[in-house]
Order: sequence, then C-alpha cells, then structure tokens
Amino acid sequence: MNDEFVPTESTFVSHAYAEQRADVGEVRLNYATAGSPDLPALLLIPGQTESWWGYEAAMKLLESRFQIFAVDLRGQGRSTRTPGRYTFDNMGNDLVRFIATVIRRPVIASGCSSGGVLAAWLSAFALPGQLRGAHFEDPPLFASELTPAFGSSIRQQVVGPLFALFRDYLGDQGKIGDWKGLAKAGAAIGFPLHETPRQALKEYDPEWARAFVEGSVSQSCPHDRMLRQVRVPVLFTHHARAIVEKTGVLVGAISDFQADKVVELVTSAGQPIEYVSLPDAAHAMHAADPPRYVKVLCNWADKLPA
Repeated sequence: MNDEFVPTESTFVSHAYAEQRADVGEVRLNYATAGSPDLPALLLIPGQTESWWGYEAAMKLLESRFQIFAVDLRGQGRSTRTPGRYTFDNMGNDLVRFIATVIRRPVIASGCSSGGVLAAWLSAFALPGQLRGAHFEDPPLFASELTPAFGSSIRQQVVGPLFALFRDYLGDQGKIGDWKGLAKAGAAIGFPLHETPRQALKEYDPEWARAFVEGSVSQSCPHDRMLRQVRVPVLFTHHARAIVEKTGVLVGAISDFQADKVVELVTSAGQPIEYVSLPDAAHAMHAADPPRYVKVLCNWADKLPA
C-alpha cells in the first residue's frame, strides 16, 4: 500500500481562501467562500479528480459579482470518503443539504464535468426554490453512463480506460497505490502521466473511478429521465470534442449528438436552455481560461430573474 494515497493533514496544501466544513448528514463537505453575502449566491461544483481550489482563479474574478461557495464533493479534497456510496443521487442530496443549511437562499449552480452532471441533477431534483439556474460546464451527460439512452457510453469515452486503470492500479480508497504501475499502463494506452501524482489526485478517492467504469454512479439516475424533469433555466457550454473515425471513441466529455439530446430534453421540460458551443475551450474552462469562463457565466446569469 502506498501512503501517498491515504490522505492525512500533511496531504493538503494551503490556498488563498480559508476552508470550512459543513455537516450535511452522512458526510462533512469541505468548502471555501468568497464575496459579500449581499451579492447573489453561486455554488461551484468541481469535476472528478478536482478539488474546490480548481476554481480559485475564477473565484477572484467572480467575488465582486457573487457570494461564492466552492465545494469538495464526497471522496474529493478534505470531504468525507464514503466507500461504495459514490452515486449522483447521494452527491446531489449532499448538495441539497448544503444549500439548505449553509447557503440558505436561492443559488445558481455551476458545475464542470461530473460536477456539471450534478448541476443537472440539482436543476431537476433540488428542493423547490433552492436554484435560480444551472450551468452545465462540459458535462458528460449520457457519456458517463454505462448504458445511456443516447450515444456512446463511458466505455466508448476516451477517459473510460484511464478510469479503469485508476481502479486497477490505485484501488478502492487508494489501497493499492501503485502509481508507477499506473503511469506505465497509462503510457501504453496513450495517457502519459507525471512521475508523481499531482496534488488533486492526492486528494481523490479512486473508488470514484470504479463507480463510473462499472456504472453504479448513475444506476439509480438515468440521465434522460433526469433531464426531462429540469425545473430551472440552464446554460450548457460544450467544449472541445471529436469522434475518432476508426474506433468511434469520443474524445471529450459529450458528443454533438448527445448535446442535441440534452437541449431537446430540457426544452421538452419547459425550461429555457442557452447552448454555447466552444470547440476550442478546454474541458475545465474555469481553470484553463478563467476570464472566458467568467464572461460566459455572467452574461447568462445577468439575464436570470432576480
């Protein structure tokens, strides 16, 4: 076992914003805040292998416009690890309780990647009045499911094999922790990795990867059913993507076909959805290009009802 993947206080590093913990029942969620309570509330939800501080640069640009709450999901960062319980329903309900007990007023939710799927979950299943709107930042809707209603599954997505390696070489709760073996296997399938794990991976429970590769993360929450129940306005930004012609593998989070279905289903639910295609944008635009992320988000948020 490699102690590098068993988080202790020495695992973590300091950041520009102070961290706090909120007890939401099963877990304690770690989070950071910025901005005045007099400003509209904004919830930032990171993707898989990302902690709240992936938003740190964007927060500095947003704090004059919003009171910001950036969270670590269960199993990431300093939040509680929950073996065998990484599902969108569980994580979504963590956020419902966080909004109810910490934010305590209507909020805009902006989530990236898996966090974007959770923004979609909140747009459908949050308590009435909790959400003003939801930003899906390059979410793997359908593409992160094992048996999606539309398009390719996690097994046809380019990161699927990498998540399988996380499961096999790091192991549940990091109990294998064979980083050298992971790096070698990653290179063999075209995923070069650093010689040592980057900070975000030190803060990540690789059992998340098992939940995605084996399908349990979405088993109780089919994405098509969820999107048919969206109850708030949506911003959907769709970033770099391509289909490998020979293999049909999706390089990116969500295909154009699947994106069309997201728009179709949200519209059928009676909600406005603003689809913004950004084929030159990085998957985590909020981290790679914070000014662009902030501009797109704020332009849409300004049009929401007060």
